[in-house]
Amino acid sequence: MLVLLGFILVFHVATAALLFIATIDNAWWKTDAANTDIWQTCYFNKSDCDDSHVESYGDCIKAIQAMMCLSVIFCCISFIAFVIQLFQLQKGQRFFIAGTLQLLSSLSVMIAASIYTSQEANFHSTMVPGNYGYSYILAWIAFAFTLISGVMYMVLRKRK
Repeated sequence: MLVLLGFILVFHVATAALLFIATIDNAWWKTDAANTDIWQTCYFNKSDCDDSHVESYGDCIKAIQAMMCLSVIFCCISFIAFVIQLFQLQKGQRFFIAGTLQLLSSLSVMIAASIYTSQEANFHSTMVPGNYGYSYILAWIAFAFTLISGVMYMVLRKRK
């Protein structure tokens, strides 16, 4: 049981790290001239970054920002809830609060990545063609990880 608990804790921390990197790092879209994320565009030939695309894309990019921030918050609160439930739950009960929060985190990151995917043509129509960056890919991986850990919490029972 202790090994399983250790695995779940490490898995949750790794998931939170993926969410933080996907939200913060500047690599949702990559071209030869720039990296773009949900916050700003950084150009390789200049040493500066600008956030003008955030205002020009309007509510879609703000929704993506909000959903990614919510996913990180839900994941962190879920971890705290899991640790608290670990000491407070009676034997045989399930970790429903931690699981629900983790599933909300999964839903939030899925919504953010889906909006970005559906609006990609609008976001990057003025830029040179490029590819999705590793932060975008990490967001989808974090979606899968948060979904798996949310289901694990729902299935897991506290044992003595």
